[in-house]
Amino acid sequence: MAFPQHFLDELIARSDIVDIVSSYVTLNRKGANLFGLCPFHNEKTPSFSVSPDKQIYHCFGCKKGGGVINFIMEIENLSYPDAVRFLAQRANLPVPEDDRDGTEKLRRRMLALNKDAARYYHQMLLAPEGAGVRAYLNRREIRRGVATRFGMGAAPDAWDSLLRAMTQKGYSKAELISAGLVVKNKNGGLYDKFRNRLMLPVIDVRGDVVGFGSRVLDKSEPKYMNTTETLTYSKRRVLYGLNLAKKTKRPNMILCEGNLDVVTLHQAGFDNAVASMGTALTTEQIRLLSRYTKELVLCYDNDTAGQLATQRALELLNNTDFSVKVLRLPRRMVDGEAVKQDADDFIKFQGRDAFENLLSGSENGIEFRMAQVAGKYDLHDDQQRIAYATEISTVLSRLENAVEREIYTVRAAETAKLTTEAMRLEVQRAFRRRQSKERKMTERRELNPAANAQPVPRSIHYENLRSAMAEEGILRLLLRDEGIFPPEPPVQPEDFSSPLLGKIYRELWHHRETGHAGSIAFLSGVLTPEEMSHLTTLLQKPESVAGAEQALHDYIHVIQDEKRKRDGAASEDPLLAAMKQFKDKKGYGGKQHE
Repeated sequence: MAFPQHFLDELIARSDIVDIVSSYVTLNRKGANLFGLCPFHNEKTPSFSVSPDKQIYHCFGCKKGGGVINFIMEIENLSYPDAVRFLAQRANLPVPEDDRDGTEKLRRRMLALNKDAARYYHQMLLAPEGAGVRAYLNRREIRRGVATRFGMGAAPDAWDSLLRAMTQKGYSKAELISAGLVVKNKNGGLYDKFRNRLMLPVIDVRGDVVGFGSRVLDKSEPKYMNTTETLTYSKRRVLYGLNLAKKTKRPNMILCEGNLDVVTLHQAGFDNAVASMGTALTTEQIRLLSRYTKELVLCYDNDTAGQLATQRALELLNNTDFSVKVLRLPRRMVDGEAVKQDADDFIKFQGRDAFENLLSGSENGIEFRMAQVAGKYDLHDDQQRIAYATEISTVLSRLENAVEREIYTVRAAETAKLTTEAMRLEVQRAFRRRQSKERKMTERRELNPAANAQPVPRSIHYENLRSAMAEEGILRLLLRDEGIFPPEPPVQPEDFSSPLLGKIYRELWHHRETGHAGSIAFLSGVLTPEEMSHLTTLLQKPESVAGAEQALHDYIHVIQDEKRKRDGAASEDPLLAAMKQFKDKKGYGGKQHE
């Protein structure tokens, strides 16, 4: 592991999970545990549980779980070493540095490189080499002070200017490639990835430059180019401008499509604007936004792509505790033709006050969706009115709030010039159909216990379900009542059919000597977040402490019995074993066939 065990034990002892989680999630006690709205997925009914006794969290909805280090990794979007340092700083505990695999050292080095590259690009903006970019910013009416606030820069029209500048600062070519700033050609030569472009550094909420966005100065392609996925940059997990927007006094956040839309809005006084980095809205970005606001305004372009992006975002935000509105930008008349415009265009041509009026009158998500559906049909045609009623009833059936459903049912009836009762019956039928479909899906899952017993992640599939259930039981007992176990391991990790459960068993058994048995937080450095979530899931299953000794005996018997079967099967002639398996499946020669 990257840190000494004694340090991790002390860190975990000082970092009570209830205290840590409570600074992000409102928790209410229900019995022995505390519950709140999950910060990792969208929900309105609390399913996120924190156990003070076990020092773990687990969401019964999205199945995420783990110890206190896992929680900080997820909520702060940090690597394991950074999460440890985050908690250590909070606990005022010195960190013994021991980055054995070099990953964290490389990450810190890349952050320093990105910062120096951003400074270089900004210097170039002010130098003669940046004249083209300065002219472009003037055409876009972006003021010098605003450009400085966003750290904008200029990538010179040269093949290796950044490469030469950064190597002179002591950065290696390998580091430049890892940071996505330099590209290798077919012949092995290196050149700058960003050339003759406006540079837009992407700064996270901690103030680190994690990557770059860029734009060409003419009509060449690609128009926009961003940093590729690196150790420091993941487009799913960042929002451009959030480092500034998080300080806004406005009650909401405006979500735009483009980086320059954000810049223009901030310049006009709308300092609550952010944008996703060349991707549709993601759950990770929603989680990030939820730390700063519960009100979102979607302000995408008014073309087909923008409407589709709005619809996808609304679906993702459905049934969350976000209040969502949609700001629809009107088309602009140019030479008698209506053309699309983005937020940047609107501010320039209509002005700040006009945008403020649009913002205050923006419609909520269901109103946007209803208008979108109505626009697909000719509501003067009877057949199309019927088709509209069918589609809009499906949309309205997804509204869980009965009062909200009734209000918009009346509006839909008015739009289609139908009686309220007729539309209400159609919505009720669609609502019942949806409930019936969900109920049947639940019943199918409940009637298939074998499928339910399998872990949700396919990467953690159990090859031997009978043995794995016993292995899970031993782990639960070891974490709940280690006193029933003898001094030596009753079974070996190699006896486990599941490699993951065997690994967890080995680590827990070794950890008994530290006096921290019963806690799984130390496993954060050994298991992936997905594996930790699976461990907390299996810990939610019932396990009687009263019959623990007999249960342990039974689990050991099952594991050893299945181990003998596997060993016996392995010693069989492969051809005979395959024939036997084929016959068993077909039912030949056995009682099933009879």
